[in-house]
Amino acid sequence: MSTYLIQASYTAESWAALIKNPQDRSEAIRPAVEGLGGSLVCTYFAFGDSDVVAIVELPDNVSIAALSIAAAAGGGIKSLKTTPLLSPDEGIEALRKASDVSYTPPGG
Repeated sequence: MSTYLIQASYTAESWAALIKNPQDRSEAIRPAVEGLGGSLVCTYFAFGDSDVVAIVELPDNVSIAALSIAAAAGGGIKSLKTTPLLSPDEGIEALRKASDVSYTPPGG
C-alpha cells in the first residue's frame, strides 16, 4: 500500500456551502478512498495555500490518480496537489540505492 499527501483548496462556492452547513468532509471522502481499496488516514483543515490536507493509503498510482480526477471533476475544488510519501525505511532504501546510480549532472 502506498501513502499519499493530498492538498486541496476549495472554491468560493464550496466555502459558502460549508459555512451554511458546517461538516466533516472526511466522511464524504472516506467511501471514495475505501472504494478504491485504500484507507483515509487523517484529514485536516489548513491555513495558507491549502484549505484541507489528507493522508491516504491506496494500492497504486492509478488509484490515487482516479481519486484526484474524481475530486477535481466534482467542481468544488479549485486546486489539488498529490504527493507520494515514503516511509523512513523507504527513504533510507532510496538513499542506499542512489549510491549505485550512475548519473552525470549538466556540465559534468
